[in-house]
Amino acid sequence: MCTVTFIPDGKGDYTFTTNRDEAPHRSPENLDKTEMFDRELLFPRDTTAGGTWVAVSDRGQLVCLLNGAFVKHKHRPPYRRSRGLMVLDYFSFRDVNQFCRHYRFEGMEPFTFLVIENDILWEIRWDESKLYQLKLDFSRPYIWASAPLYDEEAQKKRRKWFKSFLTQNPDPDSEQILTFHRYTGDGDSYNDLVMNRQNKVRTVSISRIVRSGTNQEFTYVDLLRDTKKQEDINYH
Repeated sequence: MCTVTFIPDGKGDYTFTTNRDEAPHRSPENLDKTEMFDRELLFPRDTTAGGTWVAVSDRGQLVCLLNGAFVKHKHRPPYRRSRGLMVLDYFSFRDVNQFCRHYRFEGMEPFTFLVIENDILWEIRWDESKLYQLKLDFSRPYIWASAPLYDEEAQKKRRKWFKSFLTQNPDPDSEQILTFHRYTGDGDSYNDLVMNRQNKVRTVSISRIVRSGTNQEFTYVDLLRDTKKQEDINYH
C-alpha cells in the first residue's frame, strides 16, 4: 500500500500525507480516537484486521506503515501478526529505539515504518532477516512508495512528479499537498498517485496530518464514499 510524502514548513512543523492502496472492502469510513497504552491515539482502523496504516498520539508521535521493505517480496503466510496491528503495538514502547530493540520482528512480513518522534524522522525497514533503522533529515521533504506495488520505474516517476511539484510550489500549503496526492499522474490507472487496478487494489483514501505547534490536524479523505472527516489531537 501507499504513496507517502513528508513536507516540513521550515519552522519546525510539517505536513505528512499518505495514500492508501488497498482492497476496497478493507477501507473504514471514520477516524477512531481511543485510549491505548496510557496515551490517546487517532487513526483510521482497518475493517478487516483491526489495525491501521497511520496513527498519531497525544505525545506528538506519528507512525506510518508501507508494505514491503526495499524490493517486492514473495507473500508467504502465515505471518506472526498483522503489520497494521504492529503500528498500534508501537505505542506500547517508550520510544523508537526501544521498539527496534525489543519488538519481535521474526515472523513479520516485510514492511517500512516511518516514525516521527521528538522532531526526528525515522525510516525503519524489515526484510524478513534484518532490521534497518535510519535517521532522516527532518528539514527536507521526502516521498516513498510501497515496494510490492510499484517497481523502480513507477518509483522514479513519483520522485519526478514530487520534485516538479516542489519546484512549482516551494512552500506548499496543506491544500496544495492534498491536491498533489489526489490528482498527480500521467493517465496510467495502474501507477498514478490515485490508482485503480481493476478494483482489486485501488487508492481508497488519503490521510493528511498537519502539525502546527502542539496541534495535529488529521484529515481523512474517503475516496470510495467521497467524504472528508477531520479531527484534531493536541500533544504535550
